[in-house]
Amino acid sequence: MPQVPLIPENAPFTSEQRAWLNGFLAGVLSRGEAAGTTALTAPVETRPLLIAFGSQSGNAESLAKRLAREATGRGFAARAAGLDSLQPADLVREKNVLLITSTWGEGDMPDNAMSFWDSINQNGTSPKLDGVKYSVLALGDKSYGDTFCLAGKKIDTRLTELGAIRVTERVDCDVEFDELAKTWSTTALAVLADTSSSTALLVASDPISTTQVIEESGYSKKNPFPGALIANIELNAKGSSKDTRHIAFSLAGSGLDYEVGDALGVYVKNCPEVVDSIVAAHGFDPLTEVELPDGGTAALRDAMISHYDVRQLHGVTPGNASTVTDFVANLRKLQPRLYSIASSLKAHPEEVHLCVGAVRYEVHGVMHKGVASTFLADRLALGETTGLFFHVAKHFRLPTDRTKPVIMVGPGTGIAPFRAFLEEREATGSPGKNWLFFGDQRRTSDFLYHDQIIEWVQKGLLTRLDTAFSRDQEEKIYVQTRMLQAASELWQWLEEGAHFYVCGDAKRMAKDVDAALHEIIQTAGGRSAEEAVAYIADMKKNKRYQRDVY
Repeated sequence: MPQVPLIPENAPFTSEQRAWLNGFLAGVLSRGEAAGTTALTAPVETRPLLIAFGSQSGNAESLAKRLAREATGRGFAARAAGLDSLQPADLVREKNVLLITSTWGEGDMPDNAMSFWDSINQNGTSPKLDGVKYSVLALGDKSYGDTFCLAGKKIDTRLTELGAIRVTERVDCDVEFDELAKTWSTTALAVLADTSSSTALLVASDPISTTQVIEESGYSKKNPFPGALIANIELNAKGSSKDTRHIAFSLAGSGLDYEVGDALGVYVKNCPEVVDSIVAAHGFDPLTEVELPDGGTAALRDAMISHYDVRQLHGVTPGNASTVTDFVANLRKLQPRLYSIASSLKAHPEEVHLCVGAVRYEVHGVMHKGVASTFLADRLALGETTGLFFHVAKHFRLPTDRTKPVIMVGPGTGIAPFRAFLEEREATGSPGKNWLFFGDQRRTSDFLYHDQIIEWVQKGLLTRLDTAFSRDQEEKIYVQTRMLQAASELWQWLEEGAHFYVCGDAKRMAKDVDAALHEIIQTAGGRSAEEAVAYIADMKKNKRYQRDVY
């Protein structure tokens, strides 16, 4: 008999559940051998399987599509679909549903999950989902506290309330979700298989992996390219309260490329001064050898600079003394950071640019620094290298029809992808109109990429530019203020098929811009509040309203 793929001890199940699942998988394999089948024998019959995803940055979408391919190889008639393309009736029709969703902002649904969430969350009119078998994989980040994986938790609870049957417990994943995703997918596919028939379950030896390597020798998140820093330019003028940098890396020799709208993953390091203060406060020897999160060992100081996240420790008075081993065991792995790409390869061959705001602030007399932003602004010297990889962002793309108008709202460092968009539109000779809303604190000191933007206006590439500098007058003016002031023309552009983009702060700006867009559709478009909601839902469904918010 082939080796049973045992459910690991650290899987998110009770001992009783784990024992049942191990026995279940063993029985499936036994029936397969009895029927004279092998692990590569395709089932005679296939079961429908819908793999639905709610994705903001692309992780859930990529995971869902790879799972669909694997499930097809295991004998399912599987398809992956975004939640924005689904109605509750689709779940009822296909019966078997695996749902993968991320959470963004303050526990919010991803943009492409909003319409589906609304459809199942209408009191008194929500459809029944009797007979639907499902399981949820929730993606999140534990540093967000109470809102960790909240979107997945809400959907999971609601599906059960509507009568759907949860076949395996929801799995909540932190930023390192590879192993949990493997366990969840293996278990869920096994439980959803029709084990009562004489058809053997096709058991794959390589459960779904979240790692996608370009080639065996290519560069990826787990095998980053050592990119050299070739530019670090201050974008703010004298008198600004901000420190925004134009950062550029060389891609020479990498063979890598990207599309505008994508993000760059950057491996970073903690500030040595911060690490030294933490080590001293705990009374540890900085040269003590400790375990690294991915195996191997290193001196405590080096491990904390390059491998562990120490943000939650900075400025905290240590409690009861503990061993170095216990101390390190409670640290999270230091994660690479994703930044919106601020360049087009067509304008800057073999380069990738970023627009980074250095974060520095004081709390109770303790100076805090943004780990990644100050690493790039202060600690990575010109010519030095750091690990780079690209994160595909299919949710944030220019229209394929280059004649379509484009409206871009990007205050502060939110200008990054729109600099890339405009460079791309210029390089490709795209005839579509372009409208940019940009805002910051003061025109004289905070007009990022001023010369390039004004040149685009003079050339006619930028059909219209609206700026909002909040502190240049007594009354605060923001990008949403300028949108409302230009309501009639903005509505006209939307009716012409314009694509609407937003990049920047998710907590306030993106919500304020969204509210302004609803108001414009109602006032300038003469629509009711309900019709405005439907209009925007249709824009999202047709990829005409896209957001890159953080």
